[in-house]
Amino acid sequence: MCYYNSCRVSRAEYIRLMSIEKEIRNLRLLRPVQSGFVYGNWPVVKSLNAGKDMELTEMHWEYIPSFIHNADELKEARKMYTTLNAKGENLFVNEKGRQSIFKEGATRGRCLVLSSGFYEWRHIPKLGKKGQPLKQTEKIPYYISLKNQPEYFFMAAVYREWENTEMQQSADTFAIVTTAANTLMQQIHNSKMRMPVILPEALAFEWIQDGLSEERIKELATYQYKAEDMIAWPVAKNFVEMEEDPSTAFHYDQLPAL
Repeated sequence: MCYYNSCRVSRAEYIRLMSIEKEIRNLRLLRPVQSGFVYGNWPVVKSLNAGKDMELTEMHWEYIPSFIHNADELKEARKMYTTLNAKGENLFVNEKGRQSIFKEGATRGRCLVLSSGFYEWRHIPKLGKKGQPLKQTEKIPYYISLKNQPEYFFMAAVYREWENTEMQQSADTFAIVTTAANTLMQQIHNSKMRMPVILPEALAFEWIQDGLSEERIKELATYQYKAEDMIAWPVAKNFVEMEEDPSTAFHYDQLPAL
């Protein structure tokens, strides 16, 4: 899944999507690493005027369904499951064959998450005294990005407006859409075999348009970015707490190459 994201937009004056440009104002777009589990805001692109225009804004990273009514219920729900991500295969119908909590967002609230790269863990067998692989594994974090990219790319996401009925307040809340891992991500995220849905510019533009059929939404929601166009390297295990660049490559002895 995608729970640790990075945004490094420091030189761009505009966010561009096809022919649409939006000036960057009052947004914190330099975030070397942010955990979804801090339940903070993240920069996103949402559609305006049925997709003819777009808005660059921030949303709460955690899709909150309609059956949660206040902060106490939300706190209890977090103990049982997370909605930081949404499986692209199950946006309309969940794995139990019931209507998915993400259907509202998939139908009426598709947006784009800005990213410059993300972090994921690779499970490597520990070695015994004689160098033999053991059943126990060691988790090695990796930074994953795109080759020859500008400062940012787009991840598919779904959102809905959640109302805290107790406080009489509302906010847009989102989940990053994930799909089956490509050949690179199968080696890195080798426990869950998942990856975020990264959309090329034309598909990103289509994702936020009105009037898409359910079939087309499903196709875009399971789009698999090409492994050969991605790049990844190991980083330090304490990358989340690092004051310096958390995406700096780190050497691990006896770490098999990808």
